[in-house]
Amino acid sequence: MGKSINAKKLIAERFGKEGTKERDQFREEAFSYYFGEIIKNRRKELHMSQENLAEKVGKKRPYISRIENGEDIKLSNFALLANALGLSIQLTTE
Repeated sequence: MGKSINAKKLIAERFGKEGTKERDQFREEAFSYYFGEIIKNRRKELHMSQENLAEKVGKKRPYISRIENGEDIKLSNFALLANALGLSIQLTTE
């Protein structure tokens, strides 16, 4: 068996300790990537092109592409896209 990897340690080594500017930037980029993947995967499940989705929400296709590639997205636009894709957003307390 191979060597086990501690994900928290690896992230700290590559992106800094929690609370640092570098770590916060990594976290923001990771969330943007994650949200983009959700949008892209659902769009593909629905056999919808970026152009179709853009038309449905009143945006241009390059905007959809940028979101799917990890560009930060305003919550209002995320909700608009989620609704168009039949997704729901749930907020919970920690």
